[in-house]
Amino acid sequence: MSLNPFKNIGPGVIVAAAFIGPGTVTLCSIAGVSFGYALLWAVLLSTLATMVLQEMAARIGLMTQKGLAELLRQHLKNSFWRQPALWLIMLAIVLGNTAYQAGNIGGGVLGLEAIMGPMNVKIFGLSFNITALALGSGAFIVLSQNSDKRLTQILTVLVLFMSLSFVVTALIIQPDIADLLAGLVHPTIPEKSIWTIIGLIGTTIVPYNIFLHASLVRKKWHTIESLPALRKDTYWTIGLGGLVSMSIVICAAGSGITQINNAVDLAQGLSPLYGAMATLLMGVGLFAAGMTSAITAPLAAAYVACGCLGWSTDLNNNRFKLVWRLVLLVGVVLATIQIKPITLIQVAQVANGTLIFIIAALVLWLINQRTIMNQATNTTVQNILGIIVFIVTLVVGLKGISGVLQILH
Repeated sequence: MSLNPFKNIGPGVIVAAAFIGPGTVTLCSIAGVSFGYALLWAVLLSTLATMVLQEMAARIGLMTQKGLAELLRQHLKNSFWRQPALWLIMLAIVLGNTAYQAGNIGGGVLGLEAIMGPMNVKIFGLSFNITALALGSGAFIVLSQNSDKRLTQILTVLVLFMSLSFVVTALIIQPDIADLLAGLVHPTIPEKSIWTIIGLIGTTIVPYNIFLHASLVRKKWHTIESLPALRKDTYWTIGLGGLVSMSIVICAAGSGITQINNAVDLAQGLSPLYGAMATLLMGVGLFAAGMTSAITAPLAAAYVACGCLGWSTDLNNNRFKLVWRLVLLVGVVLATIQIKPITLIQVAQVANGTLIFIIAALVLWLINQRTIMNQATNTTVQNILGIIVFIVTLVVGLKGISGVLQILH
């Protein structure tokens, strides 16, 4: 029996680290404060849909030993749609992750500030956030490890900190179990909740995670005999991510506050009712959520950009390093000087909304190609589940695009 607790951990933990970011924490907090336990079913639905889609993406990566972007370059070689598809993917994921990176780092900063207070300095009349600079430096050090195993180990520790923080806080609150179960298994759509539901699903089924998972699988497993281990890794890590999301909704529902802008408001709202420990745990959880996303977003951007352009996706490759360093640098600079690129984020949201259902359709197409999947193609049941997930992503994507376009006009 191995004494190394990290030995059997696969890339699923990196996927979980990626989708529980500051945006997810904020949306789950808003859902709990505004609608109590009523939208827990939406978190459960999105978690199950993510399991289905991520398992298919991981299975493609296992059987082909290639990333999705590389496969699309290869199998759309003579198609008119090859260049538009690759450029849409590049725009949505590389530009999107760059736009969101400041928010990832900013989320980690908010978590630390909930515990220690703000740390800003003024230089030549400009305010600089020292915490953002420190967190960006930390993300740079982690990504510079040039070791898949070390990266997985660091992210596993952060995910465990994040999970424990939010789950323990939810237990402290002692939710009403009957109401909790009703919200979980009895779907309802309260008045004015539709955009929150779409947000909960959209922040869980993340386009860049699909590419990231397929690219990382081949670093861990190489043959069809590893398929049971791959599935186990995928299901438990994404299930853990869903549990974290539900815990945040539970914390928010029991906070007693009526209005919320971010998770720090939730941490401060919990303190009078449940003591300083609740604020500490929420702060640690938000910090870990920000850090994990600040690490995985540049990594995913590098895999996608290099795959689309036909470059090497080796961690030690200079072009690969250049991409993640640029994404991280932009995020650190914007977070440090406290500028939020609103227009860039809105463009990225439109691109990601368009991409999510297109990628779901492409994954379904690839997974059923016997020439590349051999005996690991989808079963009838898996295809039915995949079609259901595609319909969900189509609705979420179109609604999301419509919402952003209305804001722009």
